[in-house]
Amino acid sequence: MTAVFREGQLRGKVALITGGGSGINLAIAERFAEHGAKVALVGRTLEKLDSAASGIVAHGGIAAGFPADVRNYDALAAAIFAAKEKFGGIDVVVCGAAGNFPAPALGMSANGFKSVVDIDLLGTFNTCRAAYEHLNRPRASIVNISAPQAYVPMAMQAHVCAAKAGVDMLTKTLALEWGPDGVRVNSIAPGPVNGTEGVRRLIPTEQARERVTKMIPLRRLAETSDIADLALFLCSAAAQYITGAIMVCDGGQSLTPIRFDLLAREGSPAQ
Repeated sequence: MTAVFREGQLRGKVALITGGGSGINLAIAERFAEHGAKVALVGRTLEKLDSAASGIVAHGGIAAGFPADVRNYDALAAAIFAAKEKFGGIDVVVCGAAGNFPAPALGMSANGFKSVVDIDLLGTFNTCRAAYEHLNRPRASIVNISAPQAYVPMAMQAHVCAAKAGVDMLTKTLALEWGPDGVRVNSIAPGPVNGTEGVRRLIPTEQARERVTKMIPLRRLAETSDIADLALFLCSAAAQYITGAIMVCDGGQSLTPIRFDLLAREGSPAQ
């Protein structure tokens, strides 16, 4: 985050971001605020949202938290309405709430599978659907956070593969249906990102991190700023003719799929 926010590409816009209290989504919120957007952060824990919003405000941005679980449509709709009442009509929506844990299909309960699908896929639909009536149309933009698991099958990730594939197809369908109203809908598929819960769970050791880094053509994990910059581009006037796109931001990782099941075993070679 820069020391002083300045007006920029999203000057005067309102952005609503689910999962905005931490990780990739907080980085996106900070970048949007840096470029002039008023930011509404949505998540389950008010204290976490307030802390994130306070950090943005301390650097000269405008932000506030609105607690809701994306799986609960009524609660989410109420939070989005409250954000609209505070900041005005919504120009940008980022659907970033997500869940993940490494487990083989035979070691996963039906409830565990459903939990990830409900957060990732149902939560994305709920957010898009509930936010639609408050969007400033035309020229509104929606960005859904997907993952390489949407198109590259990965062991230990059956739930995420299914959920994110659904997110990408939902993205394309909404782009078709809402394009005539001037609403653009795109996905970002990040690879492993430093400092996120996903990396801590899926790449649990320094040895595993070294193996993964060597498997990525650009030879590094992503930073949250890499994803934030792409989100800023997609929501700016520079991307005004882009919709229905799945934008991969993984350093080439999906060209050499990662075996998370092997990484979880200390000392096992990556394949």
